[in-house]
Amino acid sequence: MTSPRFTVKLANYEKDGFVRAGLVKGDQVFDIFVGSNKENVPSVDQILDGGLLDVVRGSEAALTGGMGTPLSSARLRSPVMYPEKIIMVGVNYWGHSKEENIKPPENPYLFTKFRNALIGPGEPIIVPKVSQRVDWEVELTVVIGKKGKDISKNDAYAHVAGYTVSNDVSMRDFQKKASVGLGLNWVKGKGMDGTFPLGPWLVTRDEIPDPHTLGISLAVNGEQKQSSNTADMIFKVDDLVSYASIGTTLQPGDVISTGTPGGVAEGSGSPFLKQGDVVEARIDRIGTLRNPVEAER
Repeated sequence: MTSPRFTVKLANYEKDGFVRAGLVKGDQVFDIFVGSNKENVPSVDQILDGGLLDVVRGSEAALTGGMGTPLSSARLRSPVMYPEKIIMVGVNYWGHSKEENIKPPENPYLFTKFRNALIGPGEPIIVPKVSQRVDWEVELTVVIGKKGKDISKNDAYAHVAGYTVSNDVSMRDFQKKASVGLGLNWVKGKGMDGTFPLGPWLVTRDEIPDPHTLGISLAVNGEQKQSSNTADMIFKVDDLVSYASIGTTLQPGDVISTGTPGGVAEGSGSPFLKQGDVVEARIDRIGTLRNPVEAER
């Protein structure tokens, strides 16, 4: 008799002082064991790197025999912790392009963040001492599960492990500051420490057959700032995976953050983030990514 297939939400979480991969079911997270020896999997990154996603979904995966850990007491980490690449997409919602008064590009506009920016659920977004215009951007994020280069649009979804929620926190006073002859400084304006919350977990691709039908929203201190639907995306997930892979090998665990809808502080006139704020980024069928805001000390 085979084990039932799970509705898979994969999370990295801390238990007994160590990070390990967990399977979220209801309001609990369970350790994952695979293989004939039922070995514990230490991270979601290893599941992706080892091509074990189908194994986890299938009959070779098993939960611990004991009770799971309540999510309320579990310390979740970023669902991928060691991405080789963090690829970001600019101006990819019609609503955001209108509020920014920017004509959408003919091809996806890509920039990057680095691991220093990556944080998980509950970890603080850092307002740097050098910035007074720290903004939010809720985004649907694609997690790559299969290595590929020059991927066609028809094959793009086969390279997707699943989806999670991100917040592209942006220092507008750096991003919008033009360098002489070089344009805007996207990398510095987007890539400071503690400015890329990701989580709360990875929902596998088969659980979301169409990622362009999802409500997407963000609230600051309980006040809604962004509210849209991923149907408003200009370039869709298959466009983005294919374009990002042109001349560049995508690796398991790489992330592509697919752009934000309208409602950012820069475009709406809302106050920028400050010490004591709480930001909640939410996407239907995935969950809510909640992070406090702290000023750099």
